Amino acid sequence: MKKILIIHTGGTISMLENKETGEVAETNTHPLTDLSYHFSKYAQTEEMVIFSLPSPHITPEHMLKLSEEIKKKLSDYDGIVVTHGTDTLEETAYFLDLVIQSSKPVILTGAMRSSNEIGSDALYNLISSIRVTVEEHARNKGVLVVMNDEIHTAKNVTKTSTSNVATFQSPQYGPLGIITKDAIIFHHTPIAHYSYPIDKIDKKVFLLKAYAGMDLSLLEAILLAKPDGLVIEALGQGNLPKETITPLRDLIQNQIPVILVSRCYQGIVQATYGYEAGGKQLKEMGVIFANGLTGPKARIKLLIALQNEYNLESLQKMFEREF
Repeated sequence: MKKILIIHTGGTISMLENKETGEVAETNTHPLTDLSYHFSKYAQTEEMVIFSLPSPHITPEHMLKLSEEIKKKLSDYDGIVVTHGTDTLEETAYFLDLVIQSSKPVILTGAMRSSNEIGSDALYNLISSIRVTVEEHARNKGVLVVMNDEIHTAKNVTKTSTSNVATFQSPQYGPLGIITKDAIIFHHTPIAHYSYPIDKIDKKVFLLKAYAGMDLSLLEAILLAKPDGLVIEALGQGNLPKETITPLRDLIQNQIPVILVSRCYQGIVQATYGYEAGGKQLKEMGVIFANGLTGPKARIKLLIALQNEYNLESLQKMFEREF
């Protein structure tokens, strides 16, 4: 029987609902610990708590600490399951995917309803994650996210609903596989996986969303803050209001990388439009197009890349090879 480590980091899966007030909050002991007898059917499991935080409180420093713990423990286990709050789960999953080099399964899961709420998905998602972790076909697929009977890649998965238990989806790509009562079925496999090991995280990268009527004021303020990088969720295929051109040039001239993604949840950015501040002009200026990433994930990738001292040319190659 395979040996699996469960690492708890907090979130709804680690909380309970107050039946009088309806408030969901942390508890002194993990609510699923006493239910671990459910796991013995599938694997020999051990549990540890690395920190206990609601996921809006998770920072890249926490992600790095988690990755270092996983690297230390992987040699002693056949796979690792991480329980995590859902609000930033996709960012932590992608961070781990970028920095961990291992053929063994590393899986993140969480819950939309705490353990004592009606219709809770907490225990079910954890059991499903253990089942996937011991599955031989889960190896060599990078970090995975298991929620609601589906298996997703860390790179493509995103939270799509504030409360629905089916919130985690991979728009445009779909899940890698599904979980049934009797089997773990993979029907896709990633064609490539790149990792960029780091031992610290201390860069400052901002994320900005474009909107109709956007002017230069926000970009000028960002320039004054002296960031190490900027990610912009652009309009459509990768276009911006024309008023943003001057401060964008200033950022690039100051060797601050500007990464462009789309605020649309499907499709990729392309240098299609030739009007002022259209994708063609932005690319010619030196804005880097990140194909296939959301804004939060492009920010995570840029944070990691900058720790490895990439220059603008190598950053461009790094972000354009997403497929």
